[in-house]
Amino acid sequence: MSVSICTMGELLVEFLCKNYNQGFTRPGEFLGPYPSGAPAIFAAQVARLGFSSLLFGCVGKDDFGELNIERLRQEGVATEGITRVDKAPTGTAFVSYRTPLERDFIFNIPSSACGFLSPDHIQPALLERCQHFHIMGSSLFSFRIIDAMRKVIQIVKANQGIVSFDPNIRKEMMNIPEMRQAFDYILEYTDIFLPSEGEMPYFAHGRNQSEAAIVADLLAGGVQHVAIKRGGNGASHYQRLRGELRELHVAGYQTPLVDPTGAGDCFGATFVSLLLAGYPVSEALTYANASGALAVSRKGPMEGISTLQEIKRLVLA
Repeated sequence: MSVSICTMGELLVEFLCKNYNQGFTRPGEFLGPYPSGAPAIFAAQVARLGFSSLLFGCVGKDDFGELNIERLRQEGVATEGITRVDKAPTGTAFVSYRTPLERDFIFNIPSSACGFLSPDHIQPALLERCQHFHIMGSSLFSFRIIDAMRKVIQIVKANQGIVSFDPNIRKEMMNIPEMRQAFDYILEYTDIFLPSEGEMPYFAHGRNQSEAAIVADLLAGGVQHVAIKRGGNGASHYQRLRGELRELHVAGYQTPLVDPTGAGDCFGATFVSLLLAGYPVSEALTYANASGALAVSRKGPMEGISTLQEIKRLVLA
C-alpha cells in the first residue's frame, strides 16, 4: 500500500452520555465504546475518500486497543505505525452534552497508552512513504509526543513533503504546558493551517487583533494556506499568490445536528486530501465543508466519515 498522508497522536475510545444535561456527577447511561481520537478520525476520513493513509500511535494490550486498530484496518488505514504497549491501558474519553454543540469532556489521555508515544515508535522506513504530515493540536500533550512530532516533521520536510496543522484546542487540555509551548514551533513548519473560527484569537500577537490581521501574520510567517472552519456558516480560505492576498468564502450545509465530534477532523482530512490530489481550492473547500456537515449528522466520533460520492451528493442536492 503506497502511503502519502500520515498523522500521529491519540487513539482512544469514547463513551457518550445518552441524555442531555446528564453530567458526570450522578449515575447515568452511556453509549459506547466508540473508536476515537482526532488523528484516528482524520486518518479514517482520508482512507474513506480513497487516499492512502498512515497513523502512528500507541494503544494498550486490551480490547479497546484492538477495537481501534480493527476499525482503522476496516477503513483502509495502514496500521503498521500503531504500537501496543503493556505499560498502560488504551485512552478513554467521556462526553456529556448540554446541547448538541455544547459538550464537556473527561479525558484519560496523558496517563494512557497513547501518552507513551515517543520518537522511538516512529519508523523512518514508513515515513519514506509519506508526502504529507498532518498534526493535531490535541495530540501535543507530552514532551515525548512533541519530540516524536519534531522527528516526523524533520523527516517529511527533508523529503520535500508538506505539513498541515489543526490546532483542535480542547479547553480541558490547555492546562498542559507542553501543548501550549509546542504551537509556535509547529507553525514554523506549517504549510496548511486549519483552525476553527473560535481558535483564531489564540494565535493573535496582541489584544483585540482582528482576524484579518491574524491571517496576514500567519501568511507572512510562511503558512501557504489558511482554511478557517466556521461550522454551519461555512469556511474561508486565504493564501498569498504573487504578493496578492486571495480570499474565498463558501457557505455551509444544513444537516441534522446530532453529534459535532469529528466534524473538524473530517473537514481537515477532506480539504488536505483533495488539495494534494490537485483539486482547485474552491472545490476542496466546498467538499470539506460538506464532509464536516455530514459528520455532525451521525452519532459517534468516527461514524460521520463519508465517501467522496456521499459528499458530492450533498453538494449537488
